[in-house]
Amino acid sequence: MPLSLRTTARLLLALLTVHYSLLTAQAQAPKTYTSSEILLGLKKLNVVGSVMYIAAHPDDENTRLLAYLANGRLLETSYFSCTRGDGGQDLIGPELREQLGVIRTQELLAARRIDGAHQYFSRANDFGFSKTSAETFTIWDKEQVLSDMVWVIRQRRPDVLITRFPPDARAGHGHHQASAILAAEAFDAAGDPKRFPEQLNYVQVWQPKRLYWNTGSYFVKPGEKMDGYLQLDAGGYNPLLGQSYGEIAARSRSQHRSQGFGAAAQRGEAIEYFQFVKGTPAKTDLFEGIDQTWNRVPGGAAIGKMVDEVIRKYDASNPSASVAGLVQIQSALLNVKGSPFWVEKTSYETQNLIQASLGLHIEAIASSATITAGQPLNVSVTVLNRSKTPMVLDELAAYVLTDTVLNKPLLSQMPAVINLKTKLPAQTSLTQPYWLIKPASVGMYQVPDTVFDFKVPGKGIITYNYNPQANASLPERTGADIYTIRQQIIGKPENDAALAITCLISINGRKNAFLIPVQYKHTDPVLGELYQPLAVVPPVMVNIPAARAYVFADQQPKQVPVTLRAGQAGVAGSLALQVPSGWQAEPATVAFTLKNKDDEQTVNFTLRPLAGAAEGKADLRAVATVGTEKYSRGIQQIIYPHIPTQTLFLEATAPLVKLNVARGHTKTIGYLMGAGDEVPEALRQLGYTVSLLDPATDLTADRLARYDAVVLGVRAYNVLDRLKTQQPALLKYVENGGTMLVQYVVNRGTVLPQIGPYPLTLSADRVTVENTPVTFLTPSASVLNTPNKLTPADFATGWVQEQGLYYPSSWDAHYQPVIASHDPGETDKQSAILVAPYGKGRYIYTGLSLFRELPAGVPGAFRVLANLVESGGK
Repeated sequence: MPLSLRTTARLLLALLTVHYSLLTAQAQAPKTYTSSEILLGLKKLNVVGSVMYIAAHPDDENTRLLAYLANGRLLETSYFSCTRGDGGQDLIGPELREQLGVIRTQELLAARRIDGAHQYFSRANDFGFSKTSAETFTIWDKEQVLSDMVWVIRQRRPDVLITRFPPDARAGHGHHQASAILAAEAFDAAGDPKRFPEQLNYVQVWQPKRLYWNTGSYFVKPGEKMDGYLQLDAGGYNPLLGQSYGEIAARSRSQHRSQGFGAAAQRGEAIEYFQFVKGTPAKTDLFEGIDQTWNRVPGGAAIGKMVDEVIRKYDASNPSASVAGLVQIQSALLNVKGSPFWVEKTSYETQNLIQASLGLHIEAIASSATITAGQPLNVSVTVLNRSKTPMVLDELAAYVLTDTVLNKPLLSQMPAVINLKTKLPAQTSLTQPYWLIKPASVGMYQVPDTVFDFKVPGKGIITYNYNPQANASLPERTGADIYTIRQQIIGKPENDAALAITCLISINGRKNAFLIPVQYKHTDPVLGELYQPLAVVPPVMVNIPAARAYVFADQQPKQVPVTLRAGQAGVAGSLALQVPSGWQAEPATVAFTLKNKDDEQTVNFTLRPLAGAAEGKADLRAVATVGTEKYSRGIQQIIYPHIPTQTLFLEATAPLVKLNVARGHTKTIGYLMGAGDEVPEALRQLGYTVSLLDPATDLTADRLARYDAVVLGVRAYNVLDRLKTQQPALLKYVENGGTMLVQYVVNRGTVLPQIGPYPLTLSADRVTVENTPVTFLTPSASVLNTPNKLTPADFATGWVQEQGLYYPSSWDAHYQPVIASHDPGETDKQSAILVAPYGKGRYIYTGLSLFRELPAGVPGAFRVLANLVESGGK
């Protein structure tokens, strides 16, 4: 009996849920396997056991333990991160908040590709540093995050849960504490049919055997012995991979480049310690008493014997000889009715091993890196059989493309290249990370209602779209179907590929369907062959310069450049700036015509406040009108060599700030960029002339003397080795009368033991409540009075995420503390601003989070900045 559309959708979505890598492992060259990696994969087929590691952020995970569990114990291994790390800092560029979360998501996926684990998330938004779990749960929706964790546990069915942190103050960060609290609650809730019963339409309840905390010497009291903890040596050597788990872990952890977590390889014994939390205690091994063979699956015993036989006969010099046995395993799995999770997982992995054993290369390359929904796209599909096993390419299919029946024999070493013309449905959504489609709250992201659309040979069309109303007329579709698919998205690390080609290939008499993401490929003259995801873009994109707040201290006009970019050929319409009452933008509208795809046109609007413009912050928005449609999103590509290119479509808005701010004697500023920030643009908006300093050539006495003030960007003393030798020149500049402003420096990994003219000790102290009241310690201090008379409100009103970070814990008497503030229940921290006279000039250290506040258009932050860079008449 043929499957109905609804049944087919549910079966395919179930498979996609179990193995997200079918469509999300994109933007990479098709993976190849060595003979030893294939053998490792065969051995893994016979281990029917699962483990899940749980923590709060990207980089919290124990990559050595993950590598050991996935490659040594051969377990189905997952890492569940409550957040995507959106609230952290960025060591490699200026991206913050949502953009940083996208980077850190991809860094986790890059790490998992190395250590062999899978990656999952909740909908929790990393709102920044939190000092207690109680505070965290006032911002996160605890029940929703718990639901997400339970959902993934019910999907992945782990025998053992492991947390990175304890549920108390020892964990430090409130998110860390919360992740452990949630894990303990999820341990019980996952097996309780009364908890989140709506999930049971798609998964079954699951009760893990035990929950342990992966502790270590850094969590215990000084002098406490570790003998009482369960122990495991994760430092072994894997001869099939030619690496120890410590070596694998170092490569995995080093993917967290945005956090500066490059790691050295560790070799030899590496004991991990575990403290019992819940379930059945283990005496000697985390997995004792758990049957990890096919005997645990009803009707599965025969599968284990078949896998054993394939392993016994495996020929490393001819892996394709194992294909016949793997095909038999695939067929036998169809008759195993118990435990769908293990059947579907093993079927998918068996098919991967068939492809690897054959050296079967399949790729689908788009003629363009971007496509607009409804527009045609040329795709070149290459299929290469690199074995001597006979096979036939039966059929190709993609979306609205009519099935291409080929029945083409795939001869050894003879590439079959098929050129297809296809297109995406007109209602297909943009390539926006799914958690960024709907507006987020401070604590939680939203997952949109979703439907899918791609074509599978012989099974009809399954519709994929982020707008369920657009598909309301499809047969057999109900609100429940839409919810089903929305539920399936929760926990996934990233979007599915925008377009996929299904290749139906007969191998040893059995038809195998390979779902291949369509990508764009090009050759870089330095990096060589590069793949990137195919991006779905709007017909026209509207870009306002990123991270720029437009600041007006008077009635003088400013130019606002808006750049239009064509997503398809032949786009014409009009562009306008939407501004608040009391503001004027000229011209009111501008007509545009973009003849070719990717053509750009920049329009300069003149913006001025009128007499009635209110003080404070508002927003401006650029809107393009094409026919009856309005477009107000720009395109941002995040490009770093360690992750796939990411494409985001952010609203074309910018903060508009009208404030009373004065400039004093300072006119020219030299800015030495550290890890990356947008403070130079904020200084320019205030009217200063800003030059970016080259650390190799500009840190000399004569060149520094050109500037009234020198500002060091965030983490400069963490990332600029040149400061080891050029610090004397900077201090000489201050001694001669200059103002030197140093923004926050992380207390670990500085290039110098002392960053100032007098001793100060950096720490991890911070004030996390962004609008906490500020007290003036020295009201007469010049930085509070010149050129602007600051008030406590300037340091709190409208601030975002945090007030400051990495405050010094002690300092020499030459430094004058200026302000004090504290988080609830704590004592005052007095080192947000430290001012030290030195010679004729002054040295200032500030941990205030200006790098966040200025791009957000916080009025008080601009007034504070103007005072901090004041030269005092140099």
